Amino acid sequence: MGARGQLTREAILATARVRAAGFGLHGLSIGALAKALDMSKSGLYAHFASKEALQLAVIDTAAAQFTDEVVTPALKTARGEARVRAVFDGWCAWLMRQETPGCLFIAAASELDDQPGPVRDHVVGHQRDLIDFLERVVGTATANGDFRADLDLAQFAFELHGLILAFHHDTRLLVDSNARERVQRGFDRLVADANAA
Repeated sequence: MGARGQLTREAILATARVRAAGFGLHGLSIGALAKALDMSKSGLYAHFASKEALQLAVIDTAAAQFTDEVVTPALKTARGEARVRAVFDGWCAWLMRQETPGCLFIAAASELDDQPGPVRDHVVGHQRDLIDFLERVVGTATANGDFRADLDLAQFAFELHGLILAFHHDTRLLVDSNARERVQRGFDRLVADANAA
């Protein structure tokens, strides 16, 4: 694919990601997407052979953006509690500055939770990778001596993920101006418990 083709593909994926966050992955219409991009349907099909291929690529694009904006910067932070805090802060900032109508993965989780198939499997794979990443980061804090040795890493990751989901819900749906302060208090309690002897 040439440079022009790559730019077109990136433009398609950027527009599709915004639409998917607002209307769901199943709401990605080739026709509506082509119209939004002032392209023909055949031109769009030249980049994605099927709606499913487009959905899978949109999921990968969202995951890559999360990695670039949250994971990579956090990994540049010192190992231990500082890195756990960097993941949390980066994740909250990422949700707050999203130019889309919300988080694609949170929307997809609700949309696809009871719909088996390749698209759901792809979302599940990315989410499992995220949970594994969280557990590894918390594990470095335990190995570093910042968190207690008997800390349940899976439980910490579960509760951290739960805080983020509540933050997204209260920020996006309820438009609660106190959501950032509330999620911070919840996170600080989680860390204090992890630090407890």
